[in-house]
Amino acid sequence: MYKFDKIIKGDYMTYLDYSATTPVNEEVLRTFVETSRKYVGNPNSLHKLGVEANNLIEAATRQIANLLNVKEKEIIYTSGSSESNNMAIKGIAFKFQNRGKHIITTEFEHSSIYGPLTYLQKQGFKVDFVKCDEKGIVDLEDLENLLTDETILVSICAVNSEIGIVQPLDKIAEIIKKYPKCFFHVDMTQALGKIKVNLDNIDLASFSAHKIYGIKGIGLLYKKENIVLEPLIHGGKSTTVYRSGTPATALIASISKAMRLILENIDDNYSYIDKLNSRLKKELGKYPDVYINSNEYCIPNILNISVVEIKPETMLHALEKYDIYISTQTACSTGTVSKSVYALTKDEERAKSSIRISLSHLTKQEEIDYFLSKFDMCYKELKLWKE
Repeated sequence: MYKFDKIIKGDYMTYLDYSATTPVNEEVLRTFVETSRKYVGNPNSLHKLGVEANNLIEAATRQIANLLNVKEKEIIYTSGSSESNNMAIKGIAFKFQNRGKHIITTEFEHSSIYGPLTYLQKQGFKVDFVKCDEKGIVDLEDLENLLTDETILVSICAVNSEIGIVQPLDKIAEIIKKYPKCFFHVDMTQALGKIKVNLDNIDLASFSAHKIYGIKGIGLLYKKENIVLEPLIHGGKSTTVYRSGTPATALIASISKAMRLILENIDDNYSYIDKLNSRLKKELGKYPDVYINSNEYCIPNILNISVVEIKPETMLHALEKYDIYISTQTACSTGTVSKSVYALTKDEERAKSSIRISLSHLTKQEEIDYFLSKFDMCYKELKLWKE
């Protein structure tokens, strides 16, 4: 199904940055290409070609709704999770600012959460950060203490993108339910296809195709049907009043296919990746200056470590010479210190030296062997150079 072995300089590329983006599934790509060729009409057009394209979108939406166990009208197509996050946060804030201007989040969010929140602070909104325990899990008592009648939104990710921490969403939702004027938004970008997703107690949730072996440029926002948002983009007919613009027929069909495929073997994939993760933790934990930041509350797809006294970009480029690809922080992060690692460890040195290794069901045992071998070489060379 997947072909992601790429020969570079005579060696196989070892890709360990799946949390940044995933290779496109060939079936998904084929769906996109065939749909692009066959359905040429604008879905908003009234003629036959437009109706055919619109029917395809409706079928794709129906499949997505079934997979997520939601209603078709609750799906809004976007360009990806960054837009979905902005739409949820700004959409709620500007629509319900007459109720209050208080928003709660955590220190473990993606930059596409912090960006709109920082913008809203300049517009007079107040943002509080709920405390998390030593494992990075939301302190439910502190959350309850922070909530007031002025709170209109709580935005907490399902899975942290740098460390992989999984939050207890159902417990969080139970507390938020005590405040009927407050909405619960969850960034599900790193959760879909890795763990079971339940939207029953969630008001809004963000997803992106390129994290589930789909094509970049398409995502969606789940929004409960009774919730009204202030749109980010106005003007023009589309699949929903909340996001104007010509619907991207082929991209919508492709995300529907990607979602169906990634959910087919979720349990088996999780078990396999967990074994790879355990081996990495065991071997990397043997080094005296390597600290494992990911803990037992993290998904196995993400392993965050700190190699103290070695700059993360130095280690990244050292491994890159062997065609091994990892990441420092998240692909969208800015700055030299990992906010998430610092929030978890309270150790600036570890936060400055953290790297993320992200795995997939496509990752082979041989790739782990190869990575560990080259990591050992790079570690020793860089430590010797430091001395």
